[in-house]
Amino acid sequence: MSTRAERLIAALDGAGIDLMLVTNLVNVRYLTGYTGSNGLALIGPSTRVFLTDFRYTEQVQEEVHAEFERVTVAQNLITDAAEYLPEGTLRVGFESESTTVAALDRTRELFPERVQLIGVKGLVEDMRLVKDEQEVERITAATEIADAALEALLEGGLAGRTERDLALSLEHDMRLRGAESPSFDSIVAAGSHGALPHATPRDVKIEPGQMVVIDWGARYRGYCSDCTRTVAVGEPGPEAREAYELVLGAQQVGLDEVRAGGNTKAIDKAVRDIIYGAGHEGHYGHGLGHGVGLEIHEAPTLSFRTEDTLRAGTVVTVEPGVYLPGRFGIRIEDLVVVTEAGNRILTQIPKGLRTVD
Repeated sequence: MSTRAERLIAALDGAGIDLMLVTNLVNVRYLTGYTGSNGLALIGPSTRVFLTDFRYTEQVQEEVHAEFERVTVAQNLITDAAEYLPEGTLRVGFESESTTVAALDRTRELFPERVQLIGVKGLVEDMRLVKDEQEVERITAATEIADAALEALLEGGLAGRTERDLALSLEHDMRLRGAESPSFDSIVAAGSHGALPHATPRDVKIEPGQMVVIDWGARYRGYCSDCTRTVAVGEPGPEAREAYELVLGAQQVGLDEVRAGGNTKAIDKAVRDIIYGAGHEGHYGHGLGHGVGLEIHEAPTLSFRTEDTLRAGTVVTVEPGVYLPGRFGIRIEDLVVVTEAGNRILTQIPKGLRTVD
């Protein structure tokens, strides 16, 4: 099986470059195995060099794949990287989406004049889109940690505790269960606050009768999980129950549409039509889902703004919602692996409306 570096090299010609300068640390990790905070890689047909500073010399010996020459530099990484460029005129690709203007200017200053720097968009990210077996295993483990932490939280009851306290408890529990960290800042939003899709937990106590949106995830060995459940604290009333069943049904339609070859815009539309058709056109504005992996938001995006084709091995969320200002919000989200026949749901928490104390 080809290494990730070999797969990148095979894509260089199509990108119009001879060599790739990889500085985005997420992409560096994907290609080399390195998890530190300062490092870069030069990758080409005759070049596989990883550079870092003294702080990470020992770490690099343990983490960076043996196919790379491992170099500890005494000064600026770019300065020393220039010494490892092959001879002759070169077209060197840089990551245009993550390279700052200042960093690009510095690279132009330090690299020899025979080097033409060419902005490249999404070359490594496209490789990351389809997960291998190990990646799926790590995302699955992250999901299992997150699932177990939420179940423990709900068993302890929500009423009388603040949103912030619940979010912190959830994140602490995930760490105790083996997570490196939460994969993003957890959302716990009760009542009218749940109508904010990206609400920040407050020092406000949860009261009986409220719907509570909980959006959380764990990071395990670099890989993220993402899930949302909306629960009722006591009896939420008929309006909330009706809205919940609408979102649940729409989410199932979305899940049924997710498979290899599926069009992201069409899948989003199938769900959006149901929610809008029920009179909630102004109450659901975000996309249906997004890719998840080393980052919590990756390609592809399931949205009315995109027309991507899903590939087997991609991991995506399916997360429609209804948000009624001043009243409540509802979102239901699962994390799934796209397959040729459909998808495999990683999230194992039941989705029927759950009432807790």
